[in-house]
Amino acid sequence: MLSLILLLIVGSLMAFLSLQNRLLVPVTFFNYTLSSIPLFYVIIGSMLLGILLSYVIHLSHRVSSALTIRGKNQKIKSESLELAELTRKFHQLELENARIKKAHDPKGYDDKSL
Repeated sequence: MLSLILLLIVGSLMAFLSLQNRLLVPVTFFNYTLSSIPLFYVIIGSMLLGILLSYVIHLSHRVSSALTIRGKNQKIKSESLELAELTRKFHQLELENARIKKAHDPKGYDDKSL
């Protein structure tokens, strides 16, 4: 509902702008000249071109941010896999250490411990 009200307000402003700026002006783009273009077309066209340009800039920034985040997520995933592998190796070494201690101490306990 709010977007409909906003659309009506913008449409009314554009209609008011077109009624106030009926003057015919020439528009030159490089060597090409368009003559007798209503001024409100030039104004509205410039506004739409500015909005489109700002959208393209915003879109490029958004894509750049998404690619950066994707790269960081991949790095986190690879680091997590490396951590899991190191944890597994550490656990295996602890088990091997316990087996070695048990092999050297047939009683299964340490006389010097509490």
